[in-house]
Amino acid sequence: MHTTYKNSSSKGFTLIELLVVIAIIAVLASLVLAAASSVQKKGARSRAEAEIAALGAALERYKGDNGDFPTNSSGSANLVAALMNTNTPGAKIYFEFKSKFLDANTNFLDPFGNPYQYVYTNGSPKNGTNNYDLWSTAGNPGSMNAWIKNW
Repeated sequence: MHTTYKNSSSKGFTLIELLVVIAIIAVLASLVLAAASSVQKKGARSRAEAEIAALGAALERYKGDNGDFPTNSSGSANLVAALMNTNTPGAKIYFEFKSKFLDANTNFLDPFGNPYQYVYTNGSPKNGTNNYDLWSTAGNPGSMNAWIKNW
């Protein structure tokens, strides 16, 4: 008696093939996420640079009307008050701050979630009279080289 066996080839994927495909997908996904993170950081830097330039223009308009930059301001909460003239109802507004970019203390937040820094530097050795420093730490307060600044 002669027994015949069917060819036992199955139509499907082996476990090894599935693992290789999953590994390839994981590598590609990590590359895409890394690229997206890099683009997001560049976008945040660009937005901070644009906001510092816009604040600089607002400060120049303020100086044109008042003869000097806000002198009692140190930190961004006082800068917001000076440029929006919150102490003088009906006065000229030099910069419109959207509430979603302000924290509970009315500090103007950079794209990295930290307050912009402002200091009136009248008489500072490097800045001369009637000047200011405005900067963002760009999410890296320990490295001044990474900061975005007006000087």
